[in-house]
Amino acid sequence: MNENYFFEKYTAKLNDQQLEAVKTVEGPVLLLAVPGSGKTTVLVHRLGYMLMVKEIPPENILTLTYTVAATRDMAERFVKVFGEDAARNLEFRTINGICAKIISHYARLIGKTSFELITDEKISGKILTDIYVKVMNDYPTESDIKTVRTLITYCKNMCLSRDEIEKLGKDESIELLKIYEAYNKELKSRSLMDYDDQMIYAYRMLKNSPDLLEFYRNKYKYICVDEAQDTSKIQHMIIGLLAGKSGNLFMVGDEDQSIYGFRAAYPEALLNFEKEHLGAKVLVMDKNYRSNATIVETADKFIQRNFNRHKKHMTATRQAGADISYVTLQSRESQYSFLLDIAQNISVQTAVLYRDNECILPLVDILERKNIEYRIKSSDMAFFSHRVVADVVNILKFALNPMDPELFLKVYFKFQTFLRKQDAMQMCDIADRRHCGILDAAEEIELNKRILGNVRSLRTHFMHMTSDSPIKAINRIQKYMGYGDYLKDNNIDDNKLFTLQMLAKNENTIPGFLDRLEELKDILSQRKENYRSKLILSTIHSSKGLEYDTVILIDVVNGVFPGKIIKSFAQATPEEKRENEEERRIFYVGMTRAKDKLIIFKYKDKASVFVGELCPKEKWAEEEPEPSSRKNRKKSVNELKKPISYLKQKKAPVSSENVPSNLVIGSRVTQTKYGTGTIVDVDWDEDEIPTKFIVEFDDHTKKKFMFPVAFNMGMEITD
Repeated sequence: MNENYFFEKYTAKLNDQQLEAVKTVEGPVLLLAVPGSGKTTVLVHRLGYMLMVKEIPPENILTLTYTVAATRDMAERFVKVFGEDAARNLEFRTINGICAKIISHYARLIGKTSFELITDEKISGKILTDIYVKVMNDYPTESDIKTVRTLITYCKNMCLSRDEIEKLGKDESIELLKIYEAYNKELKSRSLMDYDDQMIYAYRMLKNSPDLLEFYRNKYKYICVDEAQDTSKIQHMIIGLLAGKSGNLFMVGDEDQSIYGFRAAYPEALLNFEKEHLGAKVLVMDKNYRSNATIVETADKFIQRNFNRHKKHMTATRQAGADISYVTLQSRESQYSFLLDIAQNISVQTAVLYRDNECILPLVDILERKNIEYRIKSSDMAFFSHRVVADVVNILKFALNPMDPELFLKVYFKFQTFLRKQDAMQMCDIADRRHCGILDAAEEIELNKRILGNVRSLRTHFMHMTSDSPIKAINRIQKYMGYGDYLKDNNIDDNKLFTLQMLAKNENTIPGFLDRLEELKDILSQRKENYRSKLILSTIHSSKGLEYDTVILIDVVNGVFPGKIIKSFAQATPEEKRENEEERRIFYVGMTRAKDKLIIFKYKDKASVFVGELCPKEKWAEEEPEPSSRKNRKKSVNELKKPISYLKQKKAPVSSENVPSNLVIGSRVTQTKYGTGTIVDVDWDEDEIPTKFIVEFDDHTKKKFMFPVAFNMGMEITD
């Protein structure tokens, strides 16, 4: 076909940058395509140009995509433009697909049967579970297995050494190297391989068999790679072998949109493309056709702060639309009622985007209760089996079943009581024989006074927890029973507790809350996508490649998104810098999903380094919120020590020097009128400030006191 005729018929709407990419066929080419620049359109038309104008045989062209769905979509779009006949001998594959072909071919050459591919995760999950129990001496949750599986995938895709795997395991507080080696050994013993092994084996076969490599180089003389920024290190190594140093390799990607680091995405391959491929050309498509100019310009300024990227700017083709809206809310908690109002009055396609799946669960709970339609993309059940969630559920269950040894042994060491395991086991045995509560059995064994006091305090907490509301019970667990300290000491993220608290607000009883967690898990696991709904809930990862009329970005706060803040780049490790830049890329991808309107939530009680960069002239909350209204302010310790003038006191305060900064159940106190006693319960307000407390005196009388008035009037802590 004549080139001019081809361009007139098929590419009339393409711009100069897109046309150049379509025509550049020979040699190694890297096409950097910003969001909304039409990369898939270019890929499809370039294939047509190669077939119809350059008359390259279709069997000599291999097009690689990131997922099976992307492969199918690319093939369908090609057929729509050029017809089924043109597409008949074209190959659209994932990298795993081409690796499977290479392995099968090699097995025939040497006359052996290749390992069987594990396609059922239940099989690998069972293997990993058994290994985890042996290595970690603990039974894993579903979330634990998912984490281990992700880490193993990362190790294999990044081709990590034993030392690197061991270091990664230390960083993740898991015996990763032992699990990794045992897992690989078990697979080999069963003649099995997983999807990551499939790539490693294919690479080794190509590397060690010149004839095999030559066959595929001759077969696939032209290789096109989509979403190259999401391709892992081992995948780039395979592609590099197939293409050779100066082969006809066309890679399309954008390191600014590389957001799959946890899956071992390797954007460095794009940055090093010219070094690794002789005579390489780098083309840029920088025109965004999706978003209005305001969104494009703001997003471009934001991503420029990253260092590891090509020097390029995204430019707008549309006019400036509505300004980006920064909605100021009192707190993260208040965002759900705001989103409910939007859901009830929605008129245009609106996507609520977030960093992690758990962020949206409180809204899902409300929408389900209100019977409001919504569509959720790729909901993940990992939250419900996460270690923190499992701990809280077990603690709540133990409060209801204080004689259950299985529950007790799962949680006793997470309260900072310093009980030894043998003591805990002995308490379980005594409780079983005497049919009493396990914590009651502590009185029957030899414990030092400090540990016995800790256990007594814990027992009192559990006694009162049974009458707590679910949210008060979770606050009690985190703030006053030592579990929050346990998370901090073990460097475990406590964001799951916030989600649990938001879910707990809508239930009145602990059994009701536990049932609701199971209901939500079932709802999300069985839910089918509702394509009619204008309200879409999605992680930013799942929204990649998509676009929406309106986008709302939520939970953009330090500690959630981004998860970690670098206070000094000069002192940051390379890994910390990589993680920080990926977090910025995720936010950038989220911003550029919006076509017409972008709304970003900010919170008076939470700081956000990302939103602060977008609005540098505005005042931002510090890490600790300043006092606001009387109802919501957090009083300082000094405030608490001052006499409270609005209370009608009969006597002037004796002293304010001995007012404690907080109250701990189990603490011993003395009071001038009633003598010595023990604090057995405390009421806290919404800001976790003690308001009232009950003391059981040694004569077994119980009295309720106001805090801090009682200490202003002379009460003292004695231990």
